[in-house]
Amino acid sequence: MFEYENVLVVAAHPDDEVLGCGGTIARLSQAGVNVDVLLIADGEKSRLRNNKLSEMNSLILDRQHAAEQARSILGCRSVECLDFPDNALDTVAMLDVVKAVENRVEKFRPNLVFTHHPSDVNIDHRIVHEAVTVACRQVPGFSVKELLFFEVMSSTEWRPVGKGINFQPNYFVDISSTIEVKKRALLAYDSEMRDFPHPRSLLASEALATWRGATVGVIAAEAFVLGRRVIT
Repeated sequence: MFEYENVLVVAAHPDDEVLGCGGTIARLSQAGVNVDVLLIADGEKSRLRNNKLSEMNSLILDRQHAAEQARSILGCRSVECLDFPDNALDTVAMLDVVKAVENRVEKFRPNLVFTHHPSDVNIDHRIVHEAVTVACRQVPGFSVKELLFFEVMSSTEWRPVGKGINFQPNYFVDISSTIEVKKRALLAYDSEMRDFPHPRSLLASEALATWRGATVGVIAAEAFVLGRRVIT
């Protein structure tokens, strides 16, 4: 995977990129690969009923600042936060989301794209997956040669059996050397992390990486489902 020059990570909310592939991002960045991150929704507006508008704007800015901190820790080239409605992507035209992704694909010309698995319980995750799949449809001369779907704790594993295709990884990246970097990036999103045994906790994240690593004979790994790979 490190023969690629440009990589794009498309995630629904700020923190999904680190939960899903933070260790892999760090490895790619350390190898000199350009990694750009596109975050579709702010992750806060759905909580407006519990906050005054002024407080909500402050929370959004804090979340964007956390995304920038995570970018710096992981070594990404850029991070961009869009303002699509949080936890309500099903209320906007799919074409609008697709176009937003297409614009960044055209701009960054990624060889590899990471995004959500199609059966996540979170509606935004599922719509982002669909939008990326459409935006990355293979046409002659297209830059994207590999498409990978990541898992996000407290979303991917909560999808009931029979409600879609459950996450069954067939692609693993050894993050033994970058698991500590991933943990530091997760701490940038401290307000989104929970206490163990919640799955979106630092301990659970490390446990998952340890288990994924053990299944392929390394200390720590991130697991993915291969959506497509084109060898030319």
